[in-house]
Amino acid sequence: MKDDLRRLKRPILYLMAPAYVVAGVLHFVVPELYVQIIPPIFPAALALVYLSGLAEIGVGIGLLIPRTQRYAAWATVALLVAIFPANVYMATHGVVIEGLPGGGDPSAAVRWGRLPLQAVLILLALWYTRPPAGTDPR
Repeated sequence: MKDDLRRLKRPILYLMAPAYVVAGVLHFVVPELYVQIIPPIFPAALALVYLSGLAEIGVGIGLLIPRTQRYAAWATVALLVAIFPANVYMATHGVVIEGLPGGGDPSAAVRWGRLPLQAVLILLALWYTRPPAGTDPR
């Protein structure tokens, strides 16, 4: 089973990294969608949307470069922790997202489902923080 998982590591990376880049680009294409899920306690919501978009693009690219992959994986963990309050806010406040294609009211299942998904994404990112088997961890 361990070998089966190891075989999946590269294909998952090639799905995960571009997904972060696309998500990051969307922060610049439709920032108003993301601004709506930033908890009101945080100042400068639009700046935070752009900053998190840049971070997502950066980690996505960094994950694809062997030399930066481990650092980018740790940065991905940090990013996912940093954006977690937005997902909690979205789940607990029934945020209706104005301008969302297909309607602006994500179901409760979608809003709450993002929270455990965040944990899965963190675990995946942590998987890439480990050096490849048989290499010097420095």
